[in-house]
Amino acid sequence: MPQSLFHAARHLPSWLQGRHIGELDHEVREHHTTELLQLAAATNDESQRQSYLDEVVLLNGSVAEAIAGRYRAKGIESDDLVQVAYLGLVKAAQGYRVGEGPGFLAYAVPTISGEIKRHFRDFGWMVRPPRRVQELRSAVVTAHADLSRTKGRPATSSEVADALGVQHADVDEAVLADGCFSAMSLDAPGHSESTVTLADLLVDERDDYGHVDTMLALRPALANLSERDRHILLLRYIRGWTQEQIGREIGVSQMQVSRLLHRILAALREQLADPALDSGESVAANALLVETG
Repeated sequence: MPQSLFHAARHLPSWLQGRHIGELDHEVREHHTTELLQLAAATNDESQRQSYLDEVVLLNGSVAEAIAGRYRAKGIESDDLVQVAYLGLVKAAQGYRVGEGPGFLAYAVPTISGEIKRHFRDFGWMVRPPRRVQELRSAVVTAHADLSRTKGRPATSSEVADALGVQHADVDEAVLADGCFSAMSLDAPGHSESTVTLADLLVDERDDYGHVDTMLALRPALANLSERDRHILLLRYIRGWTQEQIGREIGVSQMQVSRLLHRILAALREQLADPALDSGESVAANALLVETG
């Protein structure tokens, strides 16, 4: 809130007659808002003009706070939303021209809403999706609410897509963007009634120490493979080559590479199922083969 507004708050107009600004009805507020805007437009004294505009902002502060309330619990603190709403109200008071348009509120409400939406667009996303997805998400939320109210049941994605004239996949993408406003803490429980956190479930593929048992179990099994089979595994899982690239390297088709990989992994699983292996090593190595397979 601008510093001059605090000065205006200490010198409230006499017509309030001891009432709180929030107690004024719509007609009274609209009448005095128009009167203050006319006085601001007529004066050549800049400080006096600012004083009138400050009173307009104070007089319509409840409108700004009500609009801010519509956007609560969507990832931005309520106090921040109120400040942004007041900023929009100040811009509306400064930009409105008496006699242009149906009234001050008709100009101020979209100005305030636009300011809040811009704030969400610029600062409200923990993971910021493309502008197209942001705008479609807002349209999807509105369309879903309207359709649900009309049909008396939750609207389907297909119905929302038809109403907006977009593809079903685009609606699904916009719905997924809801999770981009806030991120869940890594300390949050992984499952209900569980002491395991989300951080415990993350896999660090660069943690070589965590793969020691697996590598120890795989080493003798890999030694039993032919040099060609080990070369194929090296290209596929260490260097990250595609099956087509491997086929060109060893002189076979992509389909043959797929069959070769299937045979090699099956042979490794069979060897790792040997009861002679330590059970922990067998489980760890088989888990890795499931991931790579």
